[in-house]
Amino acid sequence: MAVHALVPVLPAMTLAVLLGLLAANLPGVADWTAGRARPGLDFAGKHLMRAGIVVLGLKVSLVDVLDLGWAALLLITGVVLAAFAGTYGISRLFRLPPRVSLLIATGFSICGASAIGAMAAVRRIRQEETVLPVALVTLCGTLAIGVLPLLVQPLRLGPDVFGAWTGASVHDVGQVVATAQTAGATALAVAVVVKLTRVILLAPMVAAAGFHHRLGAGAGATLPPVVPLFVIGFVALAAVRTTGWLSPAVLDAAAVLQDLLLGMALFGLGSAVRVGQLLHTGARALLAALASWLLIAVLGLAAALMMFPQ
Repeated sequence: MAVHALVPVLPAMTLAVLLGLLAANLPGVADWTAGRARPGLDFAGKHLMRAGIVVLGLKVSLVDVLDLGWAALLLITGVVLAAFAGTYGISRLFRLPPRVSLLIATGFSICGASAIGAMAAVRRIRQEETVLPVALVTLCGTLAIGVLPLLVQPLRLGPDVFGAWTGASVHDVGQVVATAQTAGATALAVAVVVKLTRVILLAPMVAAAGFHHRLGAGAGATLPPVVPLFVIGFVALAAVRTTGWLSPAVLDAAAVLQDLLLGMALFGLGSAVRVGQLLHTGARALLAALASWLLIAVLGLAAALMMFPQ
C-alpha cells in the first residue's frame, strides 16, 4: 500500500501478489514462506480473502448500477456470461484441468482474485489450485493497465466509451481504476459503475456453481452450502450501501479495510508460487490466459460501443 501511495498507477492488489511472489522465490525468505510461515499465509489466502469479499459489498450501490439502464445491464451481463463460457472453453482447449479452467473463467469474467476465492470455496477447490489462476488474472489485469490507454487515440474512443470498455473487460477493481483514470474523471466514473455491475454478478454465479456442484455430487457426499456465508455477507453489505445510511467516512474506512484484507490474502496466495514450477507447468496456461484476455477485451469494447454509440 505504501508503494501504491507513491506510485498510484500500480494497484495495491497487484503489488501484493508480486511481493508474495518475491517472498516465495528470494533466497533466505523462500524457506520461511514454505515452512514456519506457511500456516499463517494459508490462513490469509483463505479466510482473509473471504472477509475481504464481504467488505467488497460496501463498494456496490444498486442505485448507481440501475442508473445505467436495463439495456446496459443486459449488455454487461451478456459480456460476463460470454467471457465466462469463452474463457472456460479456451482453457479446456489448452488442456488445462477442469477446476483450474473454472477458476480462470470466473476470475477473468467477474472480478479477479476475489471471484476466484469465492468460486474455490463453493466448489471445495484446494487453495493450491487457486495459485495459478490468481497469478494469471493478476498478470493480464496488469497488462491491461499498460495496453488499453495506448489504444484510445488509434481507436478514437471518447471517455464514456473508454470507461465502459475498461469496466467491462479489466479484471480487478483496482486495475480498472488504474486504467480508466488515464482518460479523466468521466471515464473513471463510468468504468467503476460498469465494473461494480460485474461484481454484483459474483453472487448469482457462485450460487449457480454451488447448485450445479450439488446436482453432480454422489449420494452421501459432504456438500458445501449452495451460497457460502461470506457471499451472503457480500450481498447484505451491498444492500446496506444501497440504503445510503453510511457516511463517506465509514465507506472510506471500509475501502481501506478491504484493501488490507485482500492485500494480505493475495500476498498469501502469491507466496505459494514457485517461479520455476510456474514456468515449467504454466506455459499452456499463460497462452490460454492471453487468448482469454483478448476475447474479453473484444467483448467489452463491443458492449461499450453499443452503450455509448460514437
